[in-house]
Amino acid sequence: MAGRLRRNAGVVAVTGGLGLYAVLAPTGWAYARTAGYRFPADRVPPTPVALVLGAGIRDDGTPSTLLARRLDLAADLYRRGKVRVLLVSGDNRFKGYDEPTVMRDHLVRAGVPERRIVRDFAGLDTWDSCARARRIFQVERLTIVTQEFHLPRAVALCRAAGLDAYGVGDDSMAGRRDATVSGYLREPLAMIKAVGSLVGRPDPALLGDTENGVRDALAG
Repeated sequence: MAGRLRRNAGVVAVTGGLGLYAVLAPTGWAYARTAGYRFPADRVPPTPVALVLGAGIRDDGTPSTLLARRLDLAADLYRRGKVRVLLVSGDNRFKGYDEPTVMRDHLVRAGVPERRIVRDFAGLDTWDSCARARRIFQVERLTIVTQEFHLPRAVALCRAAGLDAYGVGDDSMAGRRDATVSGYLREPLAMIKAVGSLVGRPDPALLGDTENGVRDALAG
């Protein structure tokens, strides 16, 4: 009886270990694969465009804390001359919920000229934002701006979408410790979902004609 229990415990331990490896391995790969493309704001190579990913807005029409920090980081990159145009990508699927416009308005208040801001209304998730930046807005090289816990996955997805992508992450621990800890805990599961996009490279949920907004903003 004792021997059977030990054998069963061994099977459970091995199975659990394999399951944990399957969950954590994609995240470890993303960290290793993107290590040479993630930089602090003062060291990131200049690129024409910063892609700022949405992170939710409040009922009063202001950005969530994490989103505001992303936007402030993007505005800092603009002031440093690291980027020339900001592409803000978010959700506008529901009436009364206009994430890209809220993002634009925050950036304007932060001192970024409106003519340097382009809105993508169909950035429904990280893959879609990256794929649309390449296929709809015809961007080839950019810096993606998000939180540090999200950055390895975001950079990996953008590079898989055909972009020469670098990344700058906001260390949001001081601003929203609870959301940041939750973000780190969720990332391994989110990375498992991302594997499908990294391998299959599907069309974004919403496609359409190419848009000249980024090109015009760069020329203006």
